[in-house]
Amino acid sequence: MAMSGGVDSSVAAALLRDAGHEVTGVYLCMGSVGDPASDSRGCCSPQDAADARRVAGTLGIDLFVLDAAAAFDRIVDGFAAEYAAGRTPNPCVRCNRDVKFARLLQHATALGFDAVATGHYARVVDRDGAPALARAVAAAKDQSYVLFALPRAALGRLTLPLGEPHGKSETRELARRLRLPVHDKPDSMEICFVDGGGHASVLAERAPAALTPGPIVDGAGKVLGRHGGYGRFTIGQRHGLGIASSGRLYVTGIDPASATVRVGPRDATLAARLEVAEANWLREPASRFDAVVQVRSMSGGARATVHRTAEDRFEVEFHEPVHAAAPGQAAVVYAGDVVVGGGFIVSAA
Repeated sequence: MAMSGGVDSSVAAALLRDAGHEVTGVYLCMGSVGDPASDSRGCCSPQDAADARRVAGTLGIDLFVLDAAAAFDRIVDGFAAEYAAGRTPNPCVRCNRDVKFARLLQHATALGFDAVATGHYARVVDRDGAPALARAVAAAKDQSYVLFALPRAALGRLTLPLGEPHGKSETRELARRLRLPVHDKPDSMEICFVDGGGHASVLAERAPAALTPGPIVDGAGKVLGRHGGYGRFTIGQRHGLGIASSGRLYVTGIDPASATVRVGPRDATLAARLEVAEANWLREPASRFDAVVQVRSMSGGARATVHRTAEDRFEVEFHEPVHAAAPGQAAVVYAGDVVVGGGFIVSAA
């Protein structure tokens, strides 16, 4: 059981123990990123490690630590490099695939464990006699989007106790009833290694070119102002542009070569088509099929036609254009509540 020291993984461990499983906790130490004196707990703080140990002690289960700092450092480097290239990365997807589940499955196999469990809000269900990844019952907390890149073979060994009817409020109430010491611990940040200074602090250290200042221009190329670094922006962003306008303006494009940020009305952020690379299919798809495609972790999905153009690439044609489909983000394909697969957006138009 992957235990982060947070309430979700702690409750998941308790549910598995109470269901009669023999549970062993694993704390993945990613290395503390950023200033230790800041408010951020980073990804391997003494507090989180201590909380995981306290919960394991309360539950009466063993806990051991796996060092994943080197692999996680590559995730942070990749995050910074994506912003430097004018894209908007999703490090959680890559971390789940390349660090968390890779290490957990490797050690579970080496030590003879039957399954790997986490506190993600998603489900593993049976579809046509094979395991499939599906949305959580509590749709508002669903995290299946960030798990699409797991290898298909891992699904048969994956257990997700919070995927059934466990919303966040129910999880916290269960933690209280179980007297877990983390029942009132605040939720972790969306990106664990980004502290109170925002992602610009990571860019300053790892990809300073992304903080190159430059012009903010409209669709006609007229300069409306200047920015303090193109890496501070993402497609669809409306707040924090630092320019005055009679109407709402959104980021519509980022050109790292000239450090130019383009802005325009909301309609200019709409995309009817996507090109997607690094495809990972959890269920074997047809060459062309209708589905629901989700382009951000909390955006919900939109009806679309998906066309496989190569083994690891596909195109998406939305039935109605979607807002803020940013290159670098994941495009995840659903059939009903089941994840068919997904990839990373290369371009949107």
